[in-house]
Amino acid sequence: MKLVIVESPAKAKTIEKYLGKGWTVKSSFGHVRDLPKSTLGVDVDKNFEPKYVVPVKAKKQVTELKKFAAKADEIYFATDEDREGEAIAWHLQELLKTPAAKAKRITFAEITKSAITHAVDNPRPLNTDLVDAQQARRILDRLVGYELSPLLWNKIRRGLSAGRVQSVAVRLIVEREEEIEAFKKDEYWSLAALVGKDGKPFESQLTAKDGKRYTKLGISSKKDMDAIVTDLKDAAYTVSAVTTKERTRTAPAPFTTSTFQQAAVNQLGMSSKRAMMLAQQLYENGHISYMRTDSVNLAAEAVAKAKDAITSEFGSEYALLKPRVFKGKTKGAQEAHEAIRPTEPGNTPDALSAQLDSAQVKIYRLIWQRMIASQMADAKLKGVTVDISAGDYTFRANGTSVVFDGYVRALGEKAAFKETVLPELTEGDALTLDKLLPEQHFTQPPARYSEATLVKALEEHGIGRPSTYAPTIDTVQKREYVLKNDDKRFEPTEVGALVTNLLRDHFPNIVDLEFTASMEESLDQIAAGTKEWQPIIAEFYKPFHKLIAKKDKELSKEKLTQEKTGEKCPDCKNELVIKLGRFGKFKACSNYPECKHTEPIGEEKELQAEHTGEKCPDCGKDLVVKRGRFGPFMGCSGYPDCKHIKKIEKPTGAKCPKCGKGDIIEKRSKKGRTFYACNQYPDCENAYWSKPTGETCPDCKSLLVYAAKQMIRCSDKDCKFTKPNEEE
Repeated sequence: MKLVIVESPAKAKTIEKYLGKGWTVKSSFGHVRDLPKSTLGVDVDKNFEPKYVVPVKAKKQVTELKKFAAKADEIYFATDEDREGEAIAWHLQELLKTPAAKAKRITFAEITKSAITHAVDNPRPLNTDLVDAQQARRILDRLVGYELSPLLWNKIRRGLSAGRVQSVAVRLIVEREEEIEAFKKDEYWSLAALVGKDGKPFESQLTAKDGKRYTKLGISSKKDMDAIVTDLKDAAYTVSAVTTKERTRTAPAPFTTSTFQQAAVNQLGMSSKRAMMLAQQLYENGHISYMRTDSVNLAAEAVAKAKDAITSEFGSEYALLKPRVFKGKTKGAQEAHEAIRPTEPGNTPDALSAQLDSAQVKIYRLIWQRMIASQMADAKLKGVTVDISAGDYTFRANGTSVVFDGYVRALGEKAAFKETVLPELTEGDALTLDKLLPEQHFTQPPARYSEATLVKALEEHGIGRPSTYAPTIDTVQKREYVLKNDDKRFEPTEVGALVTNLLRDHFPNIVDLEFTASMEESLDQIAAGTKEWQPIIAEFYKPFHKLIAKKDKELSKEKLTQEKTGEKCPDCKNELVIKLGRFGKFKACSNYPECKHTEPIGEEKELQAEHTGEKCPDCGKDLVVKRGRFGPFMGCSGYPDCKHIKKIEKPTGAKCPKCGKGDIIEKRSKKGRTFYACNQYPDCENAYWSKPTGETCPDCKSLLVYAAKQMIRCSDKDCKFTKPNEEE
């Protein structure tokens, strides 16, 4: 009997179907050994020797694998083809005590019969360099987490953690927020002229005066704009130049992990974690190639099949004569790997729709369209630029028409090339002025990070690798260092900002972008076999360990987490200070624990004032505002003798259209995400992820909700109604 061990049971079923009689395929269900949770698990005095244990959840599976391994003539370790997969294969080999003669390592980028057959026919030795790189990352992260986290518990509050990659991600978000807070907006104006020829109007924009181009902030006040409008009052509008140019646009490369996650967020509104989970399912069922990759390469066989699919689906004019080859831009990319692609390009999304659920179809379509488009002909556009003279001023109008849609046909981006057709114009044509349209603007601060832009920033800075982006973003939200606002953008919490400031001031290496990127490069060098892992860990750990001990003595929790108010405690006359608790800031007596006086601040103070005078229906004592995991609530001041609580509802002003009785209120999920739901729950389960405006859709009568990019959309996904958000 030949035993194949993979990571997931779904993958095991697919592979066993291809291998047939004489083969047994079993799953390890992921990691089978790890560092212990309760102790450091790394002997820093013995060259950072790790002490691995079998986690409780893996013990049953390991016992079963040992039984099958004892009966097997050969054992094929078929875990994923990245560092993590190589390390799991090594741990399995160690646990099962597999002799070298019986052990065979196989990998494949796709789960198809040909790929599996080729893999078992061409086993290779275990790559110990990849194993060492993964061990180095795990040990490094353990040393940082287990030594720095207790310091955060002692100096800020319990339950906090720090990590090489997660702390840098939070720093990016915190520093973006600081940029936004420090931003000073500048006023500027633009001027459009609605002109026409033969009754065909078109819009042009003011670009220059006396041949000198205006900068973005060139017209900075209404006074300046009024002067320009006055100058143009009696001006004659004449076409001074017409330029026609044909342009081509080339298809983007097929997906890497990073670009895939960005597209899933931007185009599907899906979190990177969910997108990767769905991609994993597609991979395990043989529909796409491996989804953790930083390469844009495509196998020659896949490219040939893509050409056939393009010819069949769109016509021969859309296919390339020679395959298009892309060059990766990612630092340290593994160019031997492949991009994410469909295993059979001829399998269109519609053809697979019966086998997949709706979410899987969306992800498969995204991947299929991108890979197919990457091997399609360029799109061809015709651009027309018209300069218009009006006295001393010059206006410009731009027109675009699509000559050939090329790869855009596969992407399905109907608005990718927005056509603006101008009337036929020649130099010297006189134009009529319909009206001038001056408009006031203000410069905008940099946008907060979305999941897509955060992944892009991490990749550009060389922070983390394909397998780390989604778990990192998930972790910083679970730790409540950052929260997503209604626009699905990240904002730092008070705790996130405080931890970042502490690390920036006292442990700059931990959150330094260049240092973290250089550490990733060192891990890549270990994987390539050009560096040993222990010296790299030692170089980092020895000064880090000394610094931890030094800062533990120097740093004061009071100085880090408390702010003086200058106010006196009404109970004992000692000073009131602002403290940071588990659920945010509050005022408290500095003489705690002798005096336990506390007061709410900010939103809670406003709520307290609003609800002052409310009595507990159980015992008659005053109800007071308290804060819990899911936000403020009313609790009896007689607690713990009386445990009466009452929810505080945050109304949105929208009535529930489903039951007609309730109001839509703001709520928070168990994971801390804001959503909006009917206050008649559980009788009515109507809910929305986006905030309702209070208006109903003119097309389908569903509630309208606030959307990204200053838009309002219908909450019904099948309804395409949108409109600008004029409140912005």
